[in-house]
Amino acid sequence: MKKSMYIVGVVAIVFLIVSNMTFYTVDQTEYAIIIQLGKPVRVVLDPGLHIKIPFVQQITYFDNRILDYDAAPAEILTKDKKNLVVDNYSKWKIKAPLKFYKTVKNEAGGQSRLDDIIYSQLRVQLGLHTLNEIISEARDDIMKKVTAKSNVISARYGIEVVDVRIKRADLPPENERHVFERMRAERERQAMKYRSEGREAALKVKASADRERTVILAEAYKTAEETKGDGDGKSIKIYAEAYQRDPKFYEFIRSLEAYRKSLKKGTTMVLSPEMDFFKYLGKER
Repeated sequence: MKKSMYIVGVVAIVFLIVSNMTFYTVDQTEYAIIIQLGKPVRVVLDPGLHIKIPFVQQITYFDNRILDYDAAPAEILTKDKKNLVVDNYSKWKIKAPLKFYKTVKNEAGGQSRLDDIIYSQLRVQLGLHTLNEIISEARDDIMKKVTAKSNVISARYGIEVVDVRIKRADLPPENERHVFERMRAERERQAMKYRSEGREAALKVKASADRERTVILAEAYKTAEETKGDGDGKSIKIYAEAYQRDPKFYEFIRSLEAYRKSLKKGTTMVLSPEMDFFKYLGKER
């Protein structure tokens, strides 16, 4: 009895081993390649349970989803001779598993091949554009061209390049200093230009204001002199008319004005009382 159970157990174990070596499953996110005696013989694209020849055939799996590859930053020379450190990434997938296995063997080999292809295309395309074009308006078109050309070349390795993008595009440290100094010099030149234009405009405004001030003062002086002359003329006319009406009274008034102006408090004058100047100061007896 014990011997029979032992035999059954051994048979079950052998069956499980043989079954495990005979049956295999393919997930819906995978491709499977059957390797027979070291050579790929067939690609299994359909997910599910499949059979292989034990001890003769082995299975290699590849991911059929879109994969990411983040390349190391590398220097590229632009059209205007600027060194640019470009950090790019790409999205790719295994399109032809059998061709992929025969040419690059595995994903690491595929990424290594992609690195060479994409860097080469980036270097060619970025070399056709200036720094300003790369970092502004032309980047999308450049990336589309790089993606299309990389996809054509990588097809021979069973790879489809879905998209290539630039994460960062920086100048090397020494170039950054040069660009910064050039930008600062340009800003200083612009500032000097604006200051010069400002001083010129200020001088024009000041000259115009001084001219207007001179004209206004001249016109005001002219008006004042005309008014003063008109007033003096009217005054003379009034005095003349008053003098003609009563010359004696006019002479008396003028004498009083002379007394008021000359005989102030504390004034000492030594004059003859018979002088005509004092004739109105005398008392009548």
